[in-house]
Amino acid sequence: MLNNNYNPDVLNCIANLSNDEVFTPPELANKMLDLLPQELFRSPKTTFLDPFTKSGVFLREIVKRLDKGLETIIPDRQRRIDHILHHQVFGIACTELTSLLARRSVYCSKQANGPYSISKFDTPDGNILYRNIKHTWVGGKCKYCGASQAVYDRGSEAEQYAYLFIHTDNPKQFFPNMKFDVIVGNPPYQLNDGGALASAKPLYHLFVNQAIKMNPQYLTMIIPARWYSGGKGLDDFRDNMLADSRLRVLVDYFDANDCFPGIDISGGVCYFLWNRDNKGLCNIVSKRKDATNEMERKLLEDGAESFIRFNQAIPILRKVRANEHNTSFIQVVSSRKPFGLDTKPQLSKQDSPKHVFTYAYPDNAYVKAENITLNKNWVTEHKVYVSYAYGERGDFPYLVIGKPFYGAPGTCCTETYLVIGPFSSIDKCENCMSYMRTKLFRFLVLLKKNTQHATSKVYQFVPLQDFSHPWTDEMLYKKYGLNEEEITFIESMIRPME
Repeated sequence: MLNNNYNPDVLNCIANLSNDEVFTPPELANKMLDLLPQELFRSPKTTFLDPFTKSGVFLREIVKRLDKGLETIIPDRQRRIDHILHHQVFGIACTELTSLLARRSVYCSKQANGPYSISKFDTPDGNILYRNIKHTWVGGKCKYCGASQAVYDRGSEAEQYAYLFIHTDNPKQFFPNMKFDVIVGNPPYQLNDGGALASAKPLYHLFVNQAIKMNPQYLTMIIPARWYSGGKGLDDFRDNMLADSRLRVLVDYFDANDCFPGIDISGGVCYFLWNRDNKGLCNIVSKRKDATNEMERKLLEDGAESFIRFNQAIPILRKVRANEHNTSFIQVVSSRKPFGLDTKPQLSKQDSPKHVFTYAYPDNAYVKAENITLNKNWVTEHKVYVSYAYGERGDFPYLVIGKPFYGAPGTCCTETYLVIGPFSSIDKCENCMSYMRTKLFRFLVLLKKNTQHATSKVYQFVPLQDFSHPWTDEMLYKKYGLNEEEITFIESMIRPME
């Protein structure tokens, strides 16, 4: 390694450590900074804030750009560095550990007033703050972030994860009399909410909202893309973002591994540029593997309730919708718990007149008929079952949904599955399943499905068909008048379902 002058960027190494904290690689940080007008880095008056710094990579790269951009204005290198670090670059650390990392990245010393700091400050923090504050409990939850008191009410010696920037009604208090031109960064994404398994509460939208409250001229952040579809406290955030004409650039990564190598973030990630003084259409950049597609358009397609992340899908969706009259497949999709049974009802291996055969995970069994509290009449009907949750974790091309299967009269299911139907005959069920297996059907589902969960909402863009006969992709492509380019894109995204 020494012979090859191997000198890796330590922040690149940190960015690949684990899923616990999603650190930003320097290359990605610079792509985000490239969205900003570059004259900002040639002014000694531009101020920058990373209010949730972890490794300090954004602040470090900003300092490097300012150092070069101010060479002619402040020729003396030490004076230039002093001016940048004291008057232009500021941060708020997420944890005590990241505060030390960030100061080491920016000041070359974990203490800003230490002997090795490249610019001397009066305090150890310098302009990168950290405070180990506590949550504000109201009814067992933090009033600022919603953290569970049962999980996070711990001693002062332990990390509280009460992030300073969002645990206040006045974020301007941390740097009084400061007006920031640019807020940039990669906020914490979620917090364990004390629920079952990997249950977690999203946090990133709170950081975005707080940053907008500070009214900078520019805001650029990288966050999970799950907000496109809302859910779990994100509905209002989604609606506000999609209606905000100040969102001028959105770079969307369908697979988070293309952005954060080795990091598994279901639904992908995106980063954006918010421009306070310049409203208009959004330049949407779709990133998928090695392919990039750009289109300037509205974030919210007319008649849609959520963001369509693939630019190439817009003309396809428009053709499909122009051919239909508000007849969505969602009309035949059940809600969660179609029979009122959760994932672990009282199941039995006993088959008797008082029991109903139940499709459940991991093993099918029987449930007492009296325990079925919803849609009891569906038990005796023909129907189709499909998994409520189906995740592929970057497996490309995609199946999108699990394989549908026939539900004979005399059966029900737990909330592991949704019910499609019911229908009047087994033939109509078979014809419906032929439609669900088509690539166009699953492609239209993909436009709404940003996580492994597939509630009835993800079927909004799928038109309802006549199930008196089976369906193929060729029939659908002809019906909606899709051209070769559009068909090729669909075929590239969706793999066959046997």
